[in-house]
Amino acid sequence: MNFKNAYFITGNAYAGKSTMVKLLAQKYDGIACEENYHDSLLEGLDAKEFPCLTYTRDLQDWHDFIRRSPQEYKNWIDGAARECEILELQILEDLVKTSPDKKIFVDTNISLETLGQITMHNHVLIMLADPQISVRRFFERPDKEKQFLYQLIMEEPDPEAALENYRKGLELINSQENYDRLLNSGFNVILRDEQLGVDGTLKVVEEKFGLKS
Repeated sequence: MNFKNAYFITGNAYAGKSTMVKLLAQKYDGIACEENYHDSLLEGLDAKEFPCLTYTRDLQDWHDFIRRSPQEYKNWIDGAARECEILELQILEDLVKTSPDKKIFVDTNISLETLGQITMHNHVLIMLADPQISVRRFFERPDKEKQFLYQLIMEEPDPEAALENYRKGLELINSQENYDRLLNSGFNVILRDEQLGVDGTLKVVEEKFGLKS
């Protein structure tokens, strides 16, 4: 299926993807598929078919989550992204059928390779921030999930070592190699610019997508 009315934003952490998706949907009376929108299907997933996505659903002790090695953490993130792609495509197909005239704005896990096959080139935008931001500022955000993880880390026998272990996992996920891969993908790219602010960034995003309000 070709998602001609869908606009996909991907990239790395702290680049502003979720904010842009939300604002675009509001401005163009569209549908916002925000971060982790596939969670709506989580409850009914088969653990054998979706082992990464059901890992947290079926987790008995959340301390096991933060005790994994950096490579185990990265492998889980990569696996979850592949599984998310399957669910996202299912959701998007349903949205296209039920709301064919609506624009759909997606904060996506769908791979660049797949995006190149299912939509037009200018309907994909990559937003990038300094890859070290997510490592330095991961626990600064006040959202419940990150603070929950931080509390788990502080409960470990050696909190400092546990925190360092978790940060190494974040470094693997948000590596310079991954940043460069996204930067040089051939799709339109926006680099995080604090001076632009939200309104300025939104304007640039609209220009990249060729949108007119």
